[in-house]
Amino acid sequence: MTGNSGAGRELLSRRNFLVASGAVGVAGLAGCTENPSDGGDQGTTTGDSASLSGTINIAGSSTVFPLATQMKSAFQREYPDVKVNVQSTGTGGGFQNNFCPGNTDFNNASRPITDAERELCSKNGVEPVELKVATDALTVVVNNEAGWVDCITVDELAQIWSPENPPQRWSDVNADWPDETFNLFGPSQASGTFDYFTEVIVGEEGKSRTDYKATENDSVIIQGVSKNEYAMGYLGFAYYTENSDSVKALKVDAGDGCIAPSLETAKSGEYTPLSRPLFTYAAKSSLAEEHVAEFARFWIENSTSQELVAQNVGYVPNTEDEKAEMMDRLEAAIEEAQG
Repeated sequence: MTGNSGAGRELLSRRNFLVASGAVGVAGLAGCTENPSDGGDQGTTTGDSASLSGTINIAGSSTVFPLATQMKSAFQREYPDVKVNVQSTGTGGGFQNNFCPGNTDFNNASRPITDAERELCSKNGVEPVELKVATDALTVVVNNEAGWVDCITVDELAQIWSPENPPQRWSDVNADWPDETFNLFGPSQASGTFDYFTEVIVGEEGKSRTDYKATENDSVIIQGVSKNEYAMGYLGFAYYTENSDSVKALKVDAGDGCIAPSLETAKSGEYTPLSRPLFTYAAKSSLAEEHVAEFARFWIENSTSQELVAQNVGYVPNTEDEKAEMMDRLEAAIEEAQG
């Protein structure tokens, strides 16, 4: 990507970009906590901690939330006079209610910003700067007692989640599956995970059956699936790895065999189409404030960290080339904002 490459991109044309971007990163397996600890990699600093103070407000994606929280903790160890507030509002909810109205400095996103969101930002004088921060392996989970299914095809997922005559029972999709009613859990329509999943699985962003438990709290998805033998849900890989004893991740067959979600398969591109890039968007005007600019630099500088990104959270870190590209984009925006 070059510049703010999300501009003017139609949703269906973004599909190839999203899937291809999921193949980029460096490998490393590890779990994640929903509220990551302050331990682990101390991070790479880029400025004088004594000279920085102020407040940074971040909203957006629940998927990116653990990574943002990890970066916040590492940053505040180096810059204790900077207060960083991180909210999990969903990608779309963050853009609509917080970032584009000018109330936050960053919006985390599990899919690229849409044209409509860019237009809303523009109307309010907010110019988003797109920064890729990691890669995720979106994960389909079922109950641990669901011994009849270990792998599911993309076509079967599309049938289950389609709004057109949605099947009510497992056996409606596959005669070898039990004659029992689905109990479905997933992200709400404010979620970038919802947007991405419906686009690459069902075929159109926002096109989904509505008779499921929709939530912005990934813990609700884990709890719901773990308590019902005939349940299914989908969420970010980091939340699955933190709860891998409670639910079972399904392998996905897109036509080339069953592939398990992992950081390695997300990196290689094998786990298609559910590997995806993760972003944070900085408001260019906010980068005029040195403490905001320094936090953005810190995040990108540490986006290649195995410890912060892979071990402490559970996502694929950026490559060195990606970091360099994002840093160039960021520094250009900072120079313009502070010029």
